[in-house]
Amino acid sequence: MNRQINLSVLIQLVFLASLIVGSWVNLQRQLDLVRHDVAMLLECQKDFQAKLESLQVKSISYEYRLRAIEKTGGKPEVADGAL
Repeated sequence: MNRQINLSVLIQLVFLASLIVGSWVNLQRQLDLVRHDVAMLLECQKDFQAKLESLQVKSISYEYRLRAIEKTGGKPEVADGAL
């Protein structure tokens, strides 16, 4: 009887340990997926930031061009030899 109880406790401990190890492995895999997703998000954010800066530079350029056109009375300046 005592051996059966000890064997039962041992089996339960082994089962519990396997559940803990399985959970740990699953958690590590999930953390790797999250790490990968965060890295991809950071890369996309860098690309978006570069595009946004480019648009900002273009916007400023167009704003200066518009002001220059407004100062000349609404007629765009034509470069020499453009005709």
